Amino acid sequence: MKVLILSLALIAPAAFANQELAQKKNCMACHALDKKLVGPAYKDVAAKYAKDKDAYKKLAEKIQKGGSGVWGPVPMPANAQVNPAEAETLAKWVLTIK
Repeated sequence: MKVLILSLALIAPAAFANQELAQKKNCMACHALDKKLVGPAYKDVAAKYAKDKDAYKKLAEKIQKGGSGVWGPVPMPANAQVNPAEAETLAKWVLTIK
């Protein structure tokens, strides 16, 4: 039981830290965890790419360079303030959201 509690204690801060990074980089201005805002809900993104083992790479690139047409007519702007390591961290985090 102690191992489980310790494991959860180690996982929770990492997940929170990634949401914190999303807030810091203004991702949450257009996205929410569980509902569509300007862009899709993160849980919907995770569901769409659940079977794609390389999805984090595609999403990291889209986070940095922007894109359009996947989720409708509203384009996602490029995010120059997000470096490649942060984009990968954010993409991997988004893919964990249920």
